[in-house]
Amino acid sequence: MKKIGALLFAATLAFGYTGLASAHVRVEPAEVAQNAYQVFTIRVPSENEGVNTTQVKLDVPAGVEVSRFEPYPGWTSTTEKDADGKVVSVTWKSDGQGITETEFVQFMFQGHVAEDAKELVWKAHQTYSDGAVVDWSGAPDADTPASVTAVTAAAAGGDGHGQTGSASTEALDSDRDPLTLGLAIAGLVAGLAALATALLRKKSR
Repeated sequence: MKKIGALLFAATLAFGYTGLASAHVRVEPAEVAQNAYQVFTIRVPSENEGVNTTQVKLDVPAGVEVSRFEPYPGWTSTTEKDADGKVVSVTWKSDGQGITETEFVQFMFQGHVAEDAKELVWKAHQTYSDGAVVDWSGAPDADTPASVTAVTAAAAGGDGHGQTGSASTEALDSDRDPLTLGLAIAGLVAGLAALATALLRKKSR
């Protein structure tokens, strides 16, 4: 019984730490390609008991140029730009009570990943209704780590337009070689023949 109790206790701790880890402010997707136009999502959970998240500021890495933001009901977004007009940060502020400890929100925005980008480190600053601020800007093993997006090499011959992290129709079409198409047609013909045979047998009865 003691051994079973110890295992249950360890499992409870594991699930607890997993919940805390998943409660971090993070930006998705976890991986993008160089020279790609990408829709990003910042997920903001609220985890402080008794106080709500009322604001979150996101620092935009040098390797991406952000251009558009999806409006979110009950929240107002404002941007900060440098001397060249590049967006260096965006702040979402609640018009109401904010996010309670059992809720989260997701803000979406579009950006272009630079041709020479290596890694995107997103530093976020989460403000609570009591004035407390949590800076999600630490190393990956820190208590409040910054969200990191890995960057892969650009696709050969691509200009990055329309890439949002999923395979395009053109890429799927390029994989359909003549052999695959022939097998598909043969399968269709065989299926129609079997159907016709079954109908003829049924009619003869």
